[in-house]
Amino acid sequence: MNELRRKILNQGGFVAAIAAIGFPFTALSEWPEKAFTANSMEDALNALIGTTESAEGDIVIKAPTIAENGAVVPITVTSNIQGTESISVVVIENPQPLIASFDLIDSAPYVSTRIKMAKTSNVVAIVSADGKFYNSTAEIKVTIGGCGG
Repeated sequence: MNELRRKILNQGGFVAAIAAIGFPFTALSEWPEKAFTANSMEDALNALIGTTESAEGDIVIKAPTIAENGAVVPITVTSNIQGTESISVVVIENPQPLIASFDLIDSAPYVSTRIKMAKTSNVVAIVSADGKFYNSTAEIKVTIGGCGG
């Protein structure tokens, strides 16, 4: 087979495969970079949700009270608030406090992940439900920091 023809077929197949799976260019363009690079919780929340105002809500944070290694801290956040649309996790003492933000579409109001913590800090879960924001806080003590400290 002609080498040029082979390259064209390979590249055409790649483009067709990307088009077939619906590569999420739109989703990538909506990534809130400013929120994830902010240096304070207030700046991160203003960039992500447009406010720092939230009320205490029925949110359960399941995490160890003492984490020996801050590089890998398992955390589970469950919202018992009707109409939960998103769950975000903030570690106040981290250099970039916004750790994760999950948009929940037709799914259970529950997220589980592993986070990195620089040092002992309060972890705040922010839940968006029906246009309102709710929070819950848990302190996690870290014996060895996971952010190079």
